[in-house]
Amino acid sequence: MPVEVTWWGHATCTVEDSNVRVLTDPLFARRLAHLRRRRGDLPPPDAWRADVAVVSHLHADHLHVPSLARLAQGTHLLVPAGASRAVPGLRRLTQLRVTEMAPGDVTSVGRVTVRAVPARHDGRRLPVGPHRSPALGYVIEGEGRTYFAGDTGLFESMAKEVGPVDVTLLPVGGWGPYLGEGHLDAGRAAEALARLVPRSAVPVHYGTYWPIGMDAVRPHEFHAPGDEFARLAAERAPGVSVHRLAHGESVRLEVAR
Repeated sequence: MPVEVTWWGHATCTVEDSNVRVLTDPLFARRLAHLRRRRGDLPPPDAWRADVAVVSHLHADHLHVPSLARLAQGTHLLVPAGASRAVPGLRRLTQLRVTEMAPGDVTSVGRVTVRAVPARHDGRRLPVGPHRSPALGYVIEGEGRTYFAGDTGLFESMAKEVGPVDVTLLPVGGWGPYLGEGHLDAGRAAEALARLVPRSAVPVHYGTYWPIGMDAVRPHEFHAPGDEFARLAAERAPGVSVHRLAHGESVRLEVAR
């Protein structure tokens, strides 16, 4: 059975493997603080359906409590260790089964395992304050192995920590004209691809949200990262198939099992 990936926008994807639906960093808002959704329809109610949802870190565009509140009763939610203390709103989501994860932790859902792996990113809820929760990526293993990177920069041990994978969901941009430390742009994402050497890659975390009033500020940073990643990936990791999805589009990916 192939792995099916649907990109809903930003870092939100559904990964279907072994009849298990895994939802990444659910964000179903038209507007979030100073950001507005500029491209793609809001994900339909079918996007809210998942057996397990994973949250990579505590920033509000990745851990969005109102979006998590739309998940069905009994959905398993994996969050970074310490998240329930740092984000009080999580404790009100009593319909969800919340499990806190640290790098190396593994949770099983049906015939799928989800393993937390390190990320290099500022995982704090607010721009200032103590570091109480790690930023994470996740490896989803069933018939295939899919790596959802969350937000991360390149780091030396990335390939070792992640391990062999068939599919990568890599951030290639952001929500503003400048990317700070702890992010992948198209070039760094292509370098990550060369280190990880999966069979397939799907670029995410670009071309969805943009600051209100900044439409004309470096607009190529909003539109271009997906195409730029595909171009650079062809140079640096020519054996990897890159699937640049439109919002709401799905792709079925064969895996080597």
